[in-house]
Amino acid sequence: MRGLRGLLVAVVALLIVAIGMPAPALADPKAAPVLPVPGVLRVGTEGVYQVYSYHDQSGKLTGYDVDMISAVADKLHLRVQFVETPWDSMFAALAAGRFDLVANEVTITDARKAQYDLSDPYIDTTGSIVVRSDENSIHSLADIRGKRAAESLTSNWGDDARQAGAQIVGVDSFTDAANLLAQGRVDVIINDGLVVRNFLKVNPGAKVKIAGDTPDKGQSAFAARKGSGLMPEVDRALAEIKADGTAQRIYDKYFGATAVTVKPESKWDLVRRNLVPLLRATGQYTIPLTIISFAVGLVIALLVALARISGNRLLSGLARAYISVIRGTPLLVQLFIIFYALPGLHIVINPFPAAAIAFSLNVGGYAAEIIRASIGGVPKGQWEAATTIGMDYRTSLRRIILPQAARTATPPLANTLISLVKDTSLASTILVTELLRQAQIAAAPTFDFFAMYVVAAIYYFVICQLLSLVQGRLETRLERYVAR
Repeated sequence: MRGLRGLLVAVVALLIVAIGMPAPALADPKAAPVLPVPGVLRVGTEGVYQVYSYHDQSGKLTGYDVDMISAVADKLHLRVQFVETPWDSMFAALAAGRFDLVANEVTITDARKAQYDLSDPYIDTTGSIVVRSDENSIHSLADIRGKRAAESLTSNWGDDARQAGAQIVGVDSFTDAANLLAQGRVDVIINDGLVVRNFLKVNPGAKVKIAGDTPDKGQSAFAARKGSGLMPEVDRALAEIKADGTAQRIYDKYFGATAVTVKPESKWDLVRRNLVPLLRATGQYTIPLTIISFAVGLVIALLVALARISGNRLLSGLARAYISVIRGTPLLVQLFIIFYALPGLHIVINPFPAAAIAFSLNVGGYAAEIIRASIGGVPKGQWEAATTIGMDYRTSLRRIILPQAARTATPPLANTLISLVKDTSLASTILVTELLRQAQIAAAPTFDFFAMYVVAAIYYFVICQLLSLVQGRLETRLERYVAR
C-alpha cells in the first residue's frame, strides 16, 4: 500500500509540474528580432534528407535548403549555425529554443501558419505518388483509400495520405519508406516530387516507380517560433536573393539540367570511407556517454538502494517512487522531458549533458533494485558477525556486505551496462551525433542505409563483447568475497 501511495504521489507531482509549466513568452511581432546568440542564426535541419539537407561524400553539410538559408543569412550579415535534428523532433526542438529557425522543406499549411511564423515561400513542389514497379492499380490519390502508406507521422505528405483514406505506417526517412514499399510491406508513398526523382536518379535499380502526382502544389517556407520577429528580415533577404539571381542559381545547382548528382559508389567504398568517422563518433560520444552515465547511475543506484532498505519511511517511500517513475516510463520519454520540456521551466541543458543526465537517472532506477536485492541476498549472519567484532553500520556495509553483494550484482549490472551502450543510440533524437546518427549521415548521399547500419551494428557488437570479457574477469576476482 505504501508503494502504491508513493507511486500516486509521484504521478500527481509530475502532472502538477507539467500543468504548471509556463508557456514561452511571445515576442512583440513589430519589434526587431533579438537572437539568443548575437550575430548567429541557429538553423534546425535534418542533415539526412537528400536533396534538401544532407552531407556530401566529403562530409560537408549541403543541400538546397542549406544553401538557401546560408544565402539569406549572408544578406542579413549573420553567421549560420546548423543544428541537425531528426524531422519528428524538429518542431519540439524549435519550441524549446534549441534553434531560431527551421530550414527543412517546411510545407506551408493552415495549421503551421497558426502555430509558427512562416517566411514567404521560396520553392513550389508537387507530391509524387510512388508505388512498386509491378503495381498498376494506383494512379491518383483516389486510388489509395484503404492502402498502407509509408509516411513520416508529422509530415504534410502523411496528412495528404491520411485525408485520402490511406492507413499510415510511420517511418523515419524516405529511404525506409522506399525499402518497405519494395518489400511489399506497404502499398504506396507520397513524398516531395523532387526528392523522389533524385532518389530514382541515385538508385536506378530501385523497384519503385512514380505512378502519378498529387493535384495540389505545395510551397515551402522557413519556420520560426510565433512572435519571433525574424520573418520580416528573412523575407527581405529572400526577395533580394530572388532579385539578384542567387535563388535561381541555387535551384539550378540541385534541380536544373546540370544538377549536382552523387557519384556512384560501391558498398565497400562507402563503408571504407566511413570507418574512421564512425570510429570517431564512437570515441567522442558513444563510449564517453556510456561511461559517464553508468558511473553516475551506479552512485545514484547505491544511494537509492540504501534508502529503499532504510528504516526511515520517508526515505524508503521516496526511493520507491523514484524507482517506479523510472521503470514505469520509457527512456525516450525521459530524454524528451529533460531536453525538450525543461526549457519551458527555463532550464536549458546542452545535448550531451542532457543525454548523460537521462541515462544516469535511468540506470539509477534499474540498478537500484539490483543492488538492493544483492544486499538482501547476503546472509544476515554476516551483519551479526560484523557487529560482534565492533563494526558500525557504515563499516559493516563497506567492508563486509557490499564486497559480497558486488559479486551477486555484477552479472545483472553488466547486462545493464551492455544495454546502456545500445541505448545511447537514442541520444540522436536530442541532437547528439553518436554512432547511429553518424551512420545515418554517412548513408544519406547514396541512400544506402542498410550497409551503414550493418557497420554500426558491428561497432556496437565489438564494444559489447569487450565489456563481456571485462565482466568475466571481474566475476573471477570477486569470487574471493564469497562466504564459505
